[in-house]
Amino acid sequence: MKINKTNAARLLDKAKISYELIPYEVDENDLSAVHVAASLGENIDQVFKTLVLHGDKTGYFVCVIPGDKEVNLAAKVSGNKSCDMIPMKELLSVTGYIRGACSPVGMKKHFPTYIHETCLEFPYIYVSAGVRGLQIKIAPEDLIRESRAEICRLFEE
Repeated sequence: MKINKTNAARLLDKAKISYELIPYEVDENDLSAVHVAASLGENIDQVFKTLVLHGDKTGYFVCVIPGDKEVNLAAKVSGNKSCDMIPMKELLSVTGYIRGACSPVGMKKHFPTYIHETCLEFPYIYVSAGVRGLQIKIAPEDLIRESRAEICRLFEE
């Protein structure tokens, strides 16, 4: 099966970063990372979701966290007093991506990016490739470098 390269994949190629494109079955009624992990037969702790937030001081920023977690330290780590997920209707115009296909690589412009520290516990993690039905399997250090991300704690258990 031929897999079309996404913009995120082309950027990784350009940076000479090793990765794999991994297809999965999309369920339009369940775009969650939990569904993606189950479809891939992978540990949910290794399947990361990309969240785009807006802070009261810094504007837009990105958080990348394990798929079954909720971000609750985003304001603190990003230097904001408060922040909220951006409205779904703004996602495409701000990032160039749609819900269920938001990649931390290749957004319309670079936003401050924070990746949860547990990513470093694994030899590889998964993030969206920028289209529904396709994930990027990548070493966390490579994703951190390419997305110019900061490693931090993004949630309290």
